[in-house]
Amino acid sequence: MSKVIQKSSDWKKSFQETMYNPHHFLGLHTAKEEKVIRLFRPGASKVHIELFGKIMELSSEGQQGFFEIPVPKKTTAKDYKVYHQNGLLSHDPYAFLPTFGELDKHLFSEGLHYELYNVLGGRLAEVDGCKGVKFAVWAPNAMRVSLIADFNYWDGRANPMRSLGSTGIWELFVPGIGEGEKYKFEVHGEDGRLRVKSDPLAYSSELRPNNASVIRDVDRFAWQDGDWASKRKERFGKACAIYEVHLGSWKKNNGTFLNYREMAHKLAEYVKEMGFTHVELMPVSEHPLDESWGYQVTGFYAVTSRFGTPEDFQYFVNHLHLNGIGVILDWVPAHFPTDDFSLAQFDGSYLYEHADPRQGFHPHWNTYIFNYGRKEVANFLLACALYWFDKMHVDGLRVDAVASMLYLDYGRKDGEWVPNFYGGKENLEAIEFLKHLNSIVHERFPGVMMCAEESTAFTGVSHPLEWGGLGFDFKWNMGWMNDTLRYFHKDPVHRKFHQNELTFSLIYAFTERFILVLSHDEVVHGKKNLISKMPGDTWQKFANVRLIYSYMICHPGKKLLFMGMEVGQWDEWYCKAEVQWFLLDYPYHRGLQECIKKLNHFYQGHQALWRYDEQSKGFEWIDFSDHDNSVICYLRKADNAYVACVHNFTPNCLSEYFVRLGNVGKIKEIFNTDREEFGGSGKINAQPWIVKDEGGQPIGFMMQLAPLATMIFEVEFV
Repeated sequence: MSKVIQKSSDWKKSFQETMYNPHHFLGLHTAKEEKVIRLFRPGASKVHIELFGKIMELSSEGQQGFFEIPVPKKTTAKDYKVYHQNGLLSHDPYAFLPTFGELDKHLFSEGLHYELYNVLGGRLAEVDGCKGVKFAVWAPNAMRVSLIADFNYWDGRANPMRSLGSTGIWELFVPGIGEGEKYKFEVHGEDGRLRVKSDPLAYSSELRPNNASVIRDVDRFAWQDGDWASKRKERFGKACAIYEVHLGSWKKNNGTFLNYREMAHKLAEYVKEMGFTHVELMPVSEHPLDESWGYQVTGFYAVTSRFGTPEDFQYFVNHLHLNGIGVILDWVPAHFPTDDFSLAQFDGSYLYEHADPRQGFHPHWNTYIFNYGRKEVANFLLACALYWFDKMHVDGLRVDAVASMLYLDYGRKDGEWVPNFYGGKENLEAIEFLKHLNSIVHERFPGVMMCAEESTAFTGVSHPLEWGGLGFDFKWNMGWMNDTLRYFHKDPVHRKFHQNELTFSLIYAFTERFILVLSHDEVVHGKKNLISKMPGDTWQKFANVRLIYSYMICHPGKKLLFMGMEVGQWDEWYCKAEVQWFLLDYPYHRGLQECIKKLNHFYQGHQALWRYDEQSKGFEWIDFSDHDNSVICYLRKADNAYVACVHNFTPNCLSEYFVRLGNVGKIKEIFNTDREEFGGSGKINAQPWIVKDEGGQPIGFMMQLAPLATMIFEVEFV
């Protein structure tokens, strides 16, 4: 082993004074017509390097940690290796050119780098034949940024990153490290504070309560769903029955979380049996607090480590696709939490958020609001959405809290918000962001679903961009949900006074492309679970749940049901307990589940219930005026296919009920929620009969009206 004493030089002082470009001083350099290797190991008096295969010891005068050794002029970056603090022997990180290219800089500064997830963050890479990890982070107002990780014992002095100028990007390539490496960024902000930050674009994070980012490979998974993805557009306008799931509480293994792979098999089998076409997952983006349900995101590109790795999640999606089930994710671009390790004041300035709290802080959720007008911030979110489609193959995003994005005065009183340029309350920058989002998503991934959780009367949420709309494919129908639940909450004896709450939704049913929702939001915070909302005795409660779901199946619009409602769970949903599957040991609960299963399969098999969901030609009233009996009936129509839907919202049973419908040639009951196998009373219509006038012309049909039930008839006209 050779020993070399470091040479005296003035580069040490310059290095300490200007930390934004460590590569200018460290690494392999030409100095005074000779080549030298310069190293910095803070606090070390000796270090070792390997030069042309020979181990050499370098000694330092004092404890400043600066080392310099002359080397032959033929020396290249590949001819020597250095030992890191953890003993790793690898090539010198400061001997490589930037990995963030000029085109990357340009696209990012313009807010148009749609594959930003490939170049920012910690990414496995091979540079000049050397395998390692390239790190890049956006922190334009930082005074210095350092990489801290396992390999350098989390010493922020050891590996300062290189600033790439006006782009605000800081960059470093570290050879020799790989998958599983934990890391963060140590950011010296312009405000003088030192912050330790997780990677905003990390693919993975540590399991809570730890929050280091973790290097993962998201490109090695062998996808088998090519046929599924190629047929997305064919499935788009067909039946859509969504099962909303919180992975952490759908099913557990002796009180512990299931892995994504375990969940894939159990959930696919159940969803397929139950006749749902899609699952919608409450956010699987990384979040520190279970009780936030995933809506306070600290890792926008990271699947939560609660249930496994990104590759495990890819297996989950792939397996559901192979079983004919689509995967929709809840996605949260409206706000982010104030956790110090995450996006908040990332570089000591208000970077991702607005500085003015009237624009940048949500009073309802105590979270920060994204600054959509900043190109780099919008790019961060655009690329995030595209990442989930590209790398994780999901079929859709349900964009959370869109109303809070659209309105500057959302949740605020007068004087607590800043009007837009024209003096209005619309957030013009957010509107432009949403249009950009939907445009680029549909351009790159035709056939995927972009769904807006939007609770106001904002015009054109699901209208095409060329019509002046926001470009979403679907909008959650919160009005239908609120009106319907309010109606069902009433005792049946009083429902006749509130028939308009049922019929009002048909006034606007075709103004947007809607998803009818009975979601998690309606079974928490003291609202009771669905069956507990219903009036009457136990039998009537179950009948009401069968009725409300069958009414949703028949009503124009796609469908969404939250987990647990299908088994008649009495208790409110709790994110730390699983669905109360034991209830299926009881006949009423088992009957309800069977009813919902049969309804879903029935719905998929009858195109009259979905072929023209967003067009008025798919719906025709038969009678909405029978307030006294609290009955409504209507036709759902497809090409040469007709079904008559009759809903009785009281427990009264009428043995002879006349439905006026002209030109009926044949009539047959094809579904009845009052069947005994569902827990009903068995008042079915084995032989409804056609009623004719004196001239022999059919004017309608006579049927038995089952209590608190939906009866569906196949109709042929003469």
